[in-house]
Amino acid sequence: MEQSTGTDLTDQAPADPAATDDMLASQPIGYWSGLAHSAVTRHLRDAMARIDVTQPQYWVLNRVHGGPAAPTREEVVAQLTPLADGPHDIARVVDQLLHRGWLDAGDGQRLRLTDEGEAARVRLRELVTDLRAEVHRGIGDAEYVAALKVLRTMVANAGGPGAV
Repeated sequence: MEQSTGTDLTDQAPADPAATDDMLASQPIGYWSGLAHSAVTRHLRDAMARIDVTQPQYWVLNRVHGGPAAPTREEVVAQLTPLADGPHDIARVVDQLLHRGWLDAGDGQRLRLTDEGEAARVRLRELVTDLRAEVHRGIGDAEYVAALKVLRTMVANAGGPGAV
């Protein structure tokens, strides 16, 4: 990927969902990245809602499943709250999953997946894999990696989190 020398600056145009390919360089990244985020998140959450699961529930199941040691409730909440819609959402999700019988708070209040929770996590993983394939249809891995590198550079240029 070419680095910008600063001499190829393009004037910013108003967001235009009907912009032709030759107009895309002038389109605002905030509009397009926001539109992509909204569309992909809605698609994923709608599919999960049809099977009575939420995206934050999937996050918690994955977090409890992964890692070398079973996490505490506090660890899960601290790690996932930045992704959530509000500061109390993940704590509520842990409660929902405990109530549903997909999590168990074992010795020392460490969270573990029950057999039902692991089965749900595996089903959700399959669903998410299928949804990813839908969203990535027509996009090769090299194109996808290039797009993420561009976004990562923009985040770094803007001083955002995870800037490299």
